[in-house]
Amino acid sequence: MAAAAVHRDRLGLELSAANGEAARAFDETVWAYVGFSREPGAPLKRALEADPGMPLALCLQGYFFHLMGLPGLAAKARVVFDSVSKTKTNQREKAHIAALGAWCDGELERTCAILDGILKDHPRDFLALKLANYLYFYLGDAAGVRDGPARALPHWDEGTPGYGHLLALHAFGLEESGDYAAAERTGRRATGINPADPWAVHAVAHVLEMQGRSAQGLRWMGERAAYWGGAGPSSTHVWWHLALYHLELGGARHALELYDRRIAAASAPSLSELIDASALLWRLALRGAEPGPRWQQLAERWAPHAEDAFCAFNDLHAMLAFVGARRADLARRLLRAQRRRLAHGGTNEAMLRVVGLPACQALAAFGKEDYARAALLLRGLPAVSHRLGGSHAQRGLIGKTLQVAQARINRDRPHFSHLRKMGSVPI
Repeated sequence: MAAAAVHRDRLGLELSAANGEAARAFDETVWAYVGFSREPGAPLKRALEADPGMPLALCLQGYFFHLMGLPGLAAKARVVFDSVSKTKTNQREKAHIAALGAWCDGELERTCAILDGILKDHPRDFLALKLANYLYFYLGDAAGVRDGPARALPHWDEGTPGYGHLLALHAFGLEESGDYAAAERTGRRATGINPADPWAVHAVAHVLEMQGRSAQGLRWMGERAAYWGGAGPSSTHVWWHLALYHLELGGARHALELYDRRIAAASAPSLSELIDASALLWRLALRGAEPGPRWQQLAERWAPHAEDAFCAFNDLHAMLAFVGARRADLARRLLRAQRRRLAHGGTNEAMLRVVGLPACQALAAFGKEDYARAALLLRGLPAVSHRLGGSHAQRGLIGKTLQVAQARINRDRPHFSHLRKMGSVPI
């Protein structure tokens, strides 16, 4: 078999590909992913049609399978890895293949270390940068989210393709690290370069959320709605932030309207959209709002994932829906699956043991109005909640639930009283 020809992407990095068409389609795929395109799989399909054996295209297919967060697709990623690991390629591409293998093994810290190694030698490898940034976020490692883009910045300038996207990544890392002033400056600069980048808008939105500047948040979002008002998970998440601003300002009705029109409206929602839906309904319920049949509808959408136990962060949000909908059967299945998963090892096992399982047990207790048990389980979690992954804003529901549980201990409150019929959930 002849060796693949050498091509280059738009940042000058070498690509092993049989032809220029495959190389160009792969490059388009990377930037579709970086720019939150709704269909990054379309150019990837073209790349693999042009060169079915292109190493990085196959590797990216495996990465995409993992990014979907589904056990079945993770198994497909393993098949891809077994195939692509036999190809002859350059050192950077070999390192990407090794990163995919580490991810398939469930060793996410090792995956990050390999990607960081790629970036040390190739600081303009935006695929490695974006994936490492995602995984550090998944791991709840705020310093990692911040420092990867920071290390890359000296190797870029405003004339380099993707500079605005790089600033957006850095802005979010600064925010998650608590440097709100620098995060806001950097995020606003990123939106100035690329107003359509939802991650830049999102980074500033987080700053305004964390600083309690909800009225400013409404204005910030409203002025940019034309850029992120479409469909898809990234757009849904920005609508979620808008709903949080309304909720903080006492607008529960507006938050529910956004839930119905923008968050729950997808006919085939992704896991990230289901997460946003659960998080918003739970916050509304904690404030005494009544979501009505929305809980049952949401629980049905989560039901196929009740036994995934593939991501502790996802499990937590599935449990919110099961408790809210009084689905003791689904709650039991989730808890049993989590316990089984504890024997598997890997990064998710550690996340489950430290925070995922006790958080889900606490939610089950909360649903039965056993607030003392819920508070006992929740009390130790804020200090380790970063191990759950996600953002400070997302993980904040643990502290909010703890506050409500503590307030209801020894009080006869009607809140969540309908959950008394939930039945026995082993905790």
